[in-house]
Amino acid sequence: MLIYDYVKYDKKNNIAILTINRPEALNALNQNVLNDIKSAFEDMKNDVEIKAVIITGEGRAFVAGADIAQMRDQSTLEGREFIIFGQKVMDMIENFEKPVIAAVNGFALGGGCELCLAADIRIASAKAKFSQPEVSLGIIPGFGGTQRLSRLVGKGMAKYLIYTGDIIDSAEALRIGLVEKVVEPDKLMEECENIANKITSKAPVAIEMAKLSINNGLNMDLSLGINYEAELFTTCFGTEDKTEGMTAFLEKRPANFKNA
Repeated sequence: MLIYDYVKYDKKNNIAILTINRPEALNALNQNVLNDIKSAFEDMKNDVEIKAVIITGEGRAFVAGADIAQMRDQSTLEGREFIIFGQKVMDMIENFEKPVIAAVNGFALGGGCELCLAADIRIASAKAKFSQPEVSLGIIPGFGGTQRLSRLVGKGMAKYLIYTGDIIDSAEALRIGLVEKVVEPDKLMEECENIANKITSKAPVAIEMAKLSINNGLNMDLSLGINYEAELFTTCFGTEDKTEGMTAFLEKRPANFKNA
């Protein structure tokens, strides 16, 4: 069992569950919390049993933002170092070779919303709240929020949310495409585990290639993106799992994927 100071780690079969565990501060992201998240993802990368990750928060918040008490007294250089480190952690999550699901159980404000944005899929509790309130503090989102939010919900809506700092509920988050699904609070983890189990029943190499194709293709024009997709498709064609998946389909039986 992996042990960290500010992240609880559990594993159910081949699903890792990370719970940000600083409830007295609504799980605010300070340097120590970010260090633990980074360490957890580094450790999970080396665990061949893990095929998907669910990340959530302890108590009534997912993550209520970056730690303002820590940032207030930072110098310009210290602030830059903190934000660049946070960006690296979010990039690690976004580019993690296994799918990451954010189970948003409560407040996802500022850095918490940015943490959601770094995940592949966002499932929200009906009680969840979302916001990028940084302009009220004299700053802007810095963990990738200006970039990922605009790519997810569109430039105009991202500007509206960031300029106003408005807090929106889960229904509005679903309407604008910030989250993929909303469920009742007592069904949140069950739903996330069901989705994770569905994903992990598929060919792991194919899931990894699909993630690469979508993430990296969005930074290309359409023609380059399609060419990139063709290369990753070709990679899948050279795997044992491709043969197993197609054989299982023709034989009308469940596939037994080996991640090879």
